[in-house]
Amino acid sequence: MAESTKPAKAALPKSVFEVDVPNHELLKLAYDAFLANSRQASATTKTRGEVRGGGKKPWKQKGTGRARFGSTRNPIWRHGGIVFGPRGNENYSKKLSKTSKHVALRQALTLANQDKKILVSDIKTTGKTAEVAKFLAAKKCSEKARVLLVVDEKPPELMRATNNLANALLVRAQYLSVYYILNADKIVITPAAVKAVEAWLAKEAKQ
Repeated sequence: MAESTKPAKAALPKSVFEVDVPNHELLKLAYDAFLANSRQASATTKTRGEVRGGGKKPWKQKGTGRARFGSTRNPIWRHGGIVFGPRGNENYSKKLSKTSKHVALRQALTLANQDKKILVSDIKTTGKTAEVAKFLAAKKCSEKARVLLVVDEKPPELMRATNNLANALLVRAQYLSVYYILNADKIVITPAAVKAVEAWLAKEAKQ
C-alpha cells in the first residue's frame, strides 16, 4: 500500500522556493520555449512540381477569352500547388540561457509555494495504481486535479503505479520544467527531490 510521511517535516529552502518574482515575463519565455522545443515539424505541403496531374495545358493559349494557363497545378488553382507552405523541415526551437531557465524555475516554484500547491512527502508503493490513487485522495487531490510527482529517482514500482493515472505526471527533479510546474494543480515532492532541487538551483541563486 502507498504510504507517506507527514508533509511538515522537510522545510523548503528559501533560496529556491521563496525568491522575488518581479514579473511573469521570464516565466512566459520559459513556458513558450518548452512548447516550441516540443513541437514537431510534421506538417508538409506539395509544391506545383509535386502535385499530381496538370501535365496538359487546360485550354489553348489564345481565342477562348480566358486567362492563359499552362497547368492546373498553378498555385492559384483549386488543388494546385502550395506556395511557401510548410515543408516538414522547419526549426521551431527556441533557446533560453541556462541562467534564465534556472531563474524561471525558481520563480515558478515560488509561485506554486505561495499558492500552497506544494506538498513534501515520501511515496511508497508496491507497484499498484490503486495505492497511489488512494495516496493522492488522502492528500485531497481530486481525480480531475493535475498532480505533479517530483522524485529524486524513478523506482520501477512507482513508474508502474503511476503509468495508468491520467491526472498524474512522474518527473525526476533534474527534469523539472516551468511548463510542468505552472500546469500542475498540486505538486508532491519527496524530501530527497527537495535536496536535489536545492543542490541544482540554490547554489546558483547564492552567487
